[in-house]
Amino acid sequence: MRPSSLFVLLALPGVLVAQPPAGYYDPAQGLNGEALRQALHDIIDDHSVLANSALWNAFSQTDRKPDDTVWDIYSDVPDGTPPYSFQFVVDQCGTYAGEGDCFNREHSFPQSWFNDQIGPSTDLFHMYPTDGWVNQKRANWPYGVVGSNVTYAADNGGKLGQCIYPGCSGLAFEPIDAYKGDLARGYFYLLTRYKDDAINWTTAPVLENGNFMPWARTMLLEWHAADPVSAKEVARNNTIFSNLQGNRNPYIDNPQWVEAIWGADVGIREARASTLRLWWDGDRLNYDRGSAMGPALIRVYDATGGLVLEERTAGSMGSVTCCGSPGLYLVSIDGDAPSVQRIVR
Repeated sequence: MRPSSLFVLLALPGVLVAQPPAGYYDPAQGLNGEALRQALHDIIDDHSVLANSALWNAFSQTDRKPDDTVWDIYSDVPDGTPPYSFQFVVDQCGTYAGEGDCFNREHSFPQSWFNDQIGPSTDLFHMYPTDGWVNQKRANWPYGVVGSNVTYAADNGGKLGQCIYPGCSGLAFEPIDAYKGDLARGYFYLLTRYKDDAINWTTAPVLENGNFMPWARTMLLEWHAADPVSAKEVARNNTIFSNLQGNRNPYIDNPQWVEAIWGADVGIREARASTLRLWWDGDRLNYDRGSAMGPALIRVYDATGGLVLEERTAGSMGSVTCCGSPGLYLVSIDGDAPSVQRIVR
């Protein structure tokens, strides 16, 4: 799936929205592109940094299955029976000689890529408890799409092999589809929380001058859209915020912000966002499209991504009846000057 606009993701069924405290994201409202990424960075910056030894206990809070076993994304089989399972404490690595021996601490964005920098080295938004053997096989290879040339196949379907995604070359590790979105949102978090540091992460094979290489950005956008936010991620986000780090992954709370920052039409939206003005008058949503005069299609989405209004209009100014409940809404106006803005009622 290749998302062509912000609303591909918003319209996906099953998107869940975590619940940040009231006002947590207020400084980010109405922004797009780098302005939005900077605002989110300022919100989630300066979190409580965990010690490496504290990760074992943290995982017992963030990655515990309902049956109290370890939620290992490298061995889990959603809606099926995993080939093996781990218990907290007793199955910590340790030594291992094959799959199913023990679990350890996986940096989905490998430590060598960020020069073992304190902060990302224990940041739970990109770290998971995973099978030690599979973790070792994945090593420091990037995530990617693997074809028929497979070097190693994990029991749950993850695989290491030659990357066939356009623009990607060499070995890559492909996780199962159920966790591709989780990992992608972790990467978008890292490039937001550590946006000023990433310019120095010169060994990361998915980065160029501190930003995603085009192939990596496009692939991660696809993974993000194809695997929407799950209940697991929502619960994990809330636990990390409340019990451990004191910050949140904004792309779990607001999945549409991924496209708003990294989508293909970001430059257009940043340049044109200022031409659209929105304001409420009772139950009427007023709009002023500036110099845009042609017909346009207005779409309004609620905070869960649900479409609540779709109406065609003409002219540069007008209003529509909309949105009986208070809350955050996303307004898209297509036409000769397309714009996207958020507005709170």
